[in-house]
Amino acid sequence: MKSSRDLAASSWTLIGYAPDAWRALAGVDLGAPDFCSEIAPMPARIPASVQQLLLEQKMIPDWNYNMDSRAAEWVENRIWIFTTLIPRAWLEGGSVRRLRCAGLDHAGWICLNGREVARFANGFVEHVFDLSHVPVADENKLSIVFDLPPRWLGQFNYTSKIKDWKVRFNYTWDWQPRLVQIGIWDKVTLEVSDRRELSGVRCALSPKGFTLFGTSPDKVEVILQDGERTIARASVEAAALARGATFDNLPVESWWPNGSGAQKTYQLTCRLGGPAGGVADEWTRTVGFKDVTWRACEGAPKAADPWICVINGQPTFLQGVNWTPIRPNYADVTREDYELRIRTYAKMGANVFRVWGGAFLEREMFYDLCDQYGILVWQEFPFSSSGIDNWPPEDPKVIAETRPIVRDYVARRQHHASLLLWCGGNELQGALDGNAVGSGMPTPPTHPMLVAMKEEVAAMDPGHRFLHTSPTGPRAQATEKEYGQEVHWDIHGPWWPVPQSYWDGDDSLFRSEVGTGGASPLDILEKYFAKDVLIPFDESNPHWRRFGFWIQGEAFAKDNGRPARNLAEFVAWSQQLQVKSLDMAARGIKKRFPKIGGMIVWMGHDPFPCPINTAVLDFHGRIKPGGEALSKIWHMKPEALRG
Repeated sequence: MKSSRDLAASSWTLIGYAPDAWRALAGVDLGAPDFCSEIAPMPARIPASVQQLLLEQKMIPDWNYNMDSRAAEWVENRIWIFTTLIPRAWLEGGSVRRLRCAGLDHAGWICLNGREVARFANGFVEHVFDLSHVPVADENKLSIVFDLPPRWLGQFNYTSKIKDWKVRFNYTWDWQPRLVQIGIWDKVTLEVSDRRELSGVRCALSPKGFTLFGTSPDKVEVILQDGERTIARASVEAAALARGATFDNLPVESWWPNGSGAQKTYQLTCRLGGPAGGVADEWTRTVGFKDVTWRACEGAPKAADPWICVINGQPTFLQGVNWTPIRPNYADVTREDYELRIRTYAKMGANVFRVWGGAFLEREMFYDLCDQYGILVWQEFPFSSSGIDNWPPEDPKVIAETRPIVRDYVARRQHHASLLLWCGGNELQGALDGNAVGSGMPTPPTHPMLVAMKEEVAAMDPGHRFLHTSPTGPRAQATEKEYGQEVHWDIHGPWWPVPQSYWDGDDSLFRSEVGTGGASPLDILEKYFAKDVLIPFDESNPHWRRFGFWIQGEAFAKDNGRPARNLAEFVAWSQQLQVKSLDMAARGIKKRFPKIGGMIVWMGHDPFPCPINTAVLDFHGRIKPGGEALSKIWHMKPEALRG
């Protein structure tokens, strides 16, 4: 039998050390008597980021105010240790003892009772550590030690040289100051087993059924339930489970995306029996069934990818936002934080999120809520463009390390009704002349890393589409001078206002990034920035300069014949600029359906109180005026827009 205990309920402490000084905890003689930590033990919890815990102890300022994020950067230069005590009783009951960590950010060591148990170095995958060989004491000291993070992984970098498996956006992006999260961002579970247990259980869905995979020492019972009603029940031999036990043509209702129908889900259980009719181990997930096919856009080039998404037989215009993390310290985001935003997007009329490749595999609660609210998930693997070069790595070692990340993502999330497709990454591209350094032409699907990703998805989850990158096709962005040349398939941009002629002539097949900057609401700017510190509204002001992509002071002066006199005036003008631009874009795109498959706005919500950004929800999760304009179009039918 197997027992599992969520260690979030345990008492934890956080300690900070100078690099390598922590090794005394792992039995290393440092040659110094009574060596102590630099940062004294403080109360902690999991999941949590080091930064949030230090903020609560008033050891760093709130990074959301003014330029105070810079005063928190010293945190990256210490070793941080989360510690708890495990009673003997928790470790008894089986010869196998392991620690399962769903989210560690990002590298370090596991220590138990003064012994180094394991090293970890990947923030994207679930880690499982064997504790069986460590002698059990009455009280067992468990320490999760976090190493120094990589020095730089930010927006301007070399994608081809990326080899550290840590989230990149934390290092600054055009909507995010530097806050390099360190900590535990998902569940930590203590498992004890007598070896009679399930392992590697996962579920691949089909329109009317599923295939269950896993390893078991004996036959298992598989049950699909709709509330108290049993839809299917069967005994499955261990060998059949290992091969994949398929259940098809089940009497199930379809799950529909938001605005198209109900979000019907079921409970799937795989159960291994124990002594006297008990349960030795059990795996349970919420699943839903939908039929997704892809059809060529009307009038599309013969060679083009299909971009009309047909769900349960119904061609569906995909409309939604690019999902980025809610906060830079995403370890501290609550279910309420997720639900506020997802519910708001659903009310706006969204039916798809593109989970951007510069981030991470969102927590299970995110996908649960997408199942509930009918939001399809376009899930990217953790690769993104870098500006200097945007070409995926070709190092065989890095490619080999990519495969288990893909397998981990698929195994953990493929059972969700909301999952739409997998994608190799964001804006992986080279130059128009074919050079790997540059931009404008999406990386071809023959790239060895993208081939490896495709192979893994095909082996584990053939029922979901795989895109090698986004955008895809002959061009990354669309220009009016190339309209009519059949080179605009899945397109990114524009991210600024364009003339009506741009949308009148558009021939793209999908728009997976499109947006315009608009200032944050006045109350947010007045709360998080000192009085008048945002004036002037140009590059000479460091508060605007650090998010230099969307500075609009010069545009205001051109429109009004003078600079903005005050913050309120500037905010009102900027927000209306975003309204007009998004209204024009959304109308121009949606009225073309089915010549185009959909639009995904860059971006959804602000993870920081940016003075200005392309987000349509502000830092507090409220709809900006640009988002309200977008919502009106999203609730209209394409034919009404054509009229």
